[in-house]
Amino acid sequence: MNKLKIAIIGAGSTYTPELIEGIIKRHIGLPVTHLALMDIDSTKLDIVGQLSQRMIREAGLDIEVLMTEDLDGALTDADFVLAQIRVGKLAARVLDETIPLKYGFIGQETTGIGGFFKALRTIPVMMNIAHRMEDLCPNAWLINFSNPSGIIAQALQNYTKVKSVGLCNVPINMFSDIHEALQEENLTIEYVGLNHLSYITGIWKDGHDIFKDVLEKGITGQGMKNIPIKGFDAKLIQSIEAIPSSYLEYFYDRNDKLEHLRQEEKSRGQVCMDIEDRLLDLYKKEELTTKPQELEKRGGARYSEAAISLVDSIYNDKGEIHVVNVRNQGALSFMDEDDVVEVACQVGREAVRPVVIHNFDNRHVMEMMQCVKAYENHTVQAALHGSDAEAIQALLIHPLIGDYPNALACYEEMKAAHKKYLTQFQN
Repeated sequence: MNKLKIAIIGAGSTYTPELIEGIIKRHIGLPVTHLALMDIDSTKLDIVGQLSQRMIREAGLDIEVLMTEDLDGALTDADFVLAQIRVGKLAARVLDETIPLKYGFIGQETTGIGGFFKALRTIPVMMNIAHRMEDLCPNAWLINFSNPSGIIAQALQNYTKVKSVGLCNVPINMFSDIHEALQEENLTIEYVGLNHLSYITGIWKDGHDIFKDVLEKGITGQGMKNIPIKGFDAKLIQSIEAIPSSYLEYFYDRNDKLEHLRQEEKSRGQVCMDIEDRLLDLYKKEELTTKPQELEKRGGARYSEAAISLVDSIYNDKGEIHVVNVRNQGALSFMDEDDVVEVACQVGREAVRPVVIHNFDNRHVMEMMQCVKAYENHTVQAALHGSDAEAIQALLIHPLIGDYPNALACYEEMKAAHKKYLTQFQN
């Protein structure tokens, strides 16, 4: 049997059993022989790693598992690298969520100024992983679902040589919700956007356009478990002629979202700390040999389906269609070639190619994407070069920020709070 090695970076994450479950379910077509579990947190790595090994043994699979804190050891000769890192852990997320509230800004881990600082912390670490891959496993694919996934993909795909894809479970969840709402299976769904700024812009049933009927009924997706969902007004989706992902509630209903965050006893990061503690206690139980149902409360539903099915499609050169984050390459005429977008792609062994969307004419979606992509490009430059000027430009462009005095004050406080992880700003 030929060796097939998958390395999971950030394997101490409580999401890892999702990935192990996916590897087990697809083992006939994806015959993994070596699995490297790498994390800098030895305690979490041991707990999650031991559960992963029990799951593999319970499934009767012969997979050699390496648990290590050494990045190079994990990457050496890997065929696929799955990255799910959280720089600064959940404590940093709590700062991203709580500090902005003092300045009248939404605190959230992937959008707004909270997501901005997560990008500043994460991009340099992901760049290092990619550069080590260039030396140790230059032919491997890097599949990243560390947040903010789209901004990280913008950096990796334009400033490294590795083959990489940005992944999120929002598209697969939106598709599932639409199928459930319509009680239909054989649908063709058009999905356009950036990571966490995305829309369903068309639906066809057996070749017939049913999207106007869907909009008139006010049908929307149910959203993500880790977002407090209020729902979109039917007039909103009819006005913009698109079904937004649940993250767009932060844009279209920002005052309500801000007030909700201010009134919460705990931020989402603090809730996740409690969930994570309970999960880790559960993972320690020797009798646990499968992914526990409680993991769904963490917000990672369908990650294994999205991630491992993507690996399977690449490895077996299936040419399947997956919605992922890749460079535009002409797929959307209103975006630049090197803009990373979240769209349907044909996935094969050598390339993940976006499917061209002809004659796209939804001006609202186009303009929202162009605006937020400008923010993302400035964010990448700020993260790569430690540039305060690029950082301020990013914050002034972002639709959830804008106000200069408060943006500057919040930026300075958050930069000081995260100083340990922002060494690029200290030279």
